Amino acid sequence: MKERRNDSPFRLLKKLLTAPVVVVAAVIILIEDWLWDDLARLAAAIGRLPVFRAIETGITRLPPYGALACFGLPTVMLLPVKLAALYFISHGKPMLGLATVIGAKVVGTALVARIFMLTRPSLMRIGWFAWVYERFIAFKTRIYGGIKATRIYRAAHIRFLGVRESLKQWARNRRSFLRKRWNAALRLLRRRKEPLA
Repeated sequence: MKERRNDSPFRLLKKLLTAPVVVVAAVIILIEDWLWDDLARLAAAIGRLPVFRAIETGITRLPPYGALACFGLPTVMLLPVKLAALYFISHGKPMLGLATVIGAKVVGTALVARIFMLTRPSLMRIGWFAWVYERFIAFKTRIYGGIKATRIYRAAHIRFLGVRESLKQWARNRRSFLRKRWNAALRLLRRRKEPLA
């Protein structure tokens, strides 16, 4: 009985110390989960443009270590942007620095998601990469499972789904409104072109 009493302050302290970490981890996981699929779709749509189609075809034909270099390219390319963000923050422009970091994160996530989709078959032919990838996915699944079981994550996820559905509804209504305006403008043009009786 005494052990439980002595243990409870430590448990409380542990909860207090880990709560901020869990909140930050939940936010990061939420953002990555939500952004990864949407940004991968956006990058795929951009990749269908004729200019990028040839580049993507070239990426899919890369040998394994060429694919690995290509996969690491976004990280190297975004390093100067992140340094610029640090510069802005250290020179009294924290909002500009934060916007730069967020922009770099969004662009970087989109690039990495698309490049990984294109290079995955080649990357999995590298023995050590496949080994590391499998362990990383197992670790990530375990961590994500723990974070996704928290009340913070579940509440934020439900709210996000509500916001996402509202945005989809708004977009549908806007398209419907614009389509009605467009059709009305076409009808008006046709009437003007009709000869007077």
